[in-house]
This record gives sequence, structure tokens and C-alpha cells, in this order.
Amino acid sequence: MNPSNQAVRVDLQDWQAVCSRHDLVPYSGVVARVGDAQVALFYLPEAAQALYAVDNHDPQSGANVIGRGIIGSLKGQPVVAAPLYKQHFSLLDGRCLEDPQQVVRVWAVRFNGDQVEVAV
Repeated sequence: MNPSNQAVRVDLQDWQAVCSRHDLVPYSGVVARVGDAQVALFYLPEAAQALYAVDNHDPQSGANVIGRGIIGSLKGQPVVAAPLYKQHFSLLDGRCLEDPQQVVRVWAVRFNGDQVEVAV
């Protein structure tokens, strides 16, 4: 029992530090390795949700290039335009706006002090 009668938050995810806040480039992508995956991190400092993480693997081309995509906003949501075929992936849920059958994985990501952490 919690003697202070305050709620205890249990974090059920394991988090891996991948870089520091200073390694991020505003409105651009930075790629980090999480296990066997490459994760593209996007930092939008003026947005309500400032940090996003999606797979770096482009399902259409098969290349690991999403982190080199162009950040923007379409239909009211933040997106990254894949650099090879220019399809737009939502940073919120990973689906392709032009072809909803194409999806990139979205990773839980957070700042922990100055560290950027991705849920594994």
C-alpha cells in the first residue's frame, strides 16, 4: 500500500535512450537504432506533440530513407514525405495518406530530461 495515498504510476514499457535532445534537428529527421530496427525521429519544437518516431524503412521502395523525408502537415496532421516516391506518412499513426495499405510502425517516444527514449 502507498502510505502517502498518492497514485503510483507503473510504467509497463521498457525505454531505450537513443540520443540527446541536442542531437535532434528541428523539423528534420534523425535515425537511431533500436534493437534490429532503424527508427526515424522527428522533432517539431513548436507543435503540441513535439517528438515523433516511426520506422525508417519505406514500405514502397524497401529502402531505409524515411528519416530523410520532408516534414509537413496534410489534412490537419503532421506527416513525413518519403524521399523516393513522395508518399506521405502520418506521424500520428503511420498510415500512408495516398495508400492506407502502406503503413510504417509508430514507436512510443519521449523526452526523459535531455535524453530521447524510445519504447522497446
